Amino acid sequence: MNQALISYTIHLADNSLVLGHRNSEWCGHGPVLEQDIAITNISLDLIGQARYFYQYAADLMNQGCLSIPGHAGPVNEDVIAYLRREREYRNCLLVEQPNGDWAQTIFRQFLFSLYQELLYGELQHSRDEQLAAIAAKSLKEVAYHVRWASEWVIRLGDGTEESRTRMFRAMDSLWMYSGELFEPASYESEMAAPGIAPDLVPLKPRWEQKIREVLEEATLNSDFAGGAASGYMQRGGKDGRHTEYLGYILADLQYLQRAYPGCEW
Repeated sequence: MNQALISYTIHLADNSLVLGHRNSEWCGHGPVLEQDIAITNISLDLIGQARYFYQYAADLMNQGCLSIPGHAGPVNEDVIAYLRREREYRNCLLVEQPNGDWAQTIFRQFLFSLYQELLYGELQHSRDEQLAAIAAKSLKEVAYHVRWASEWVIRLGDGTEESRTRMFRAMDSLWMYSGELFEPASYESEMAAPGIAPDLVPLKPRWEQKIREVLEEATLNSDFAGGAASGYMQRGGKDGRHTEYLGYILADLQYLQRAYPGCEW
């Protein structure tokens, strides 16, 4: 169980770290100053969540005398975040997708934050006290992320012809990565059995319903939620099989730590 718990905890951390890094790329480039600050703050929230999960994973690994390949000795949050290879990351494919334009960034955040809100809502009742505490602490932040992204989906979908076209383009581009959110990896299934991780299957209809409600208000095609547009879903990120984009993210994210090993914030 210990290895599955470590994998699950790192999966949660990787999701937040990679999306937080993606959003940070907007810093100084947002459409208006207020939203530039907003998405940068969301990045900080996500990276903060990642730190809590990485710290817990590091404690578990050190207790079990486990290490990161290529690194000798005890591990900490920086070692886990910065010294793993691409195939050792367990984030879902959705969070590593490019920012694209503002509409694509918004829709990516919308899909993931709705999922994360439902996940953390259940995870706060986990039998693992540390995971439960991190989820409970993060829920207020995630609730804001959901509200912010939902308002932008509505604003763009029910806005101009240009903004509406861009939202449809974002939906077409990103929907294929949403199915993986609810397809449990082996470590998620193993952790769900004893009540440590939530069962993902019951969460999906609730997630789809929330999406329908927002898309309807945005006058967009609500069939995207479990309807005709579902189609083939991409998968593999939770097991370390990623798109080409993650490699570029890691080249940027890990550069300083690899150039100056052992440096600390």
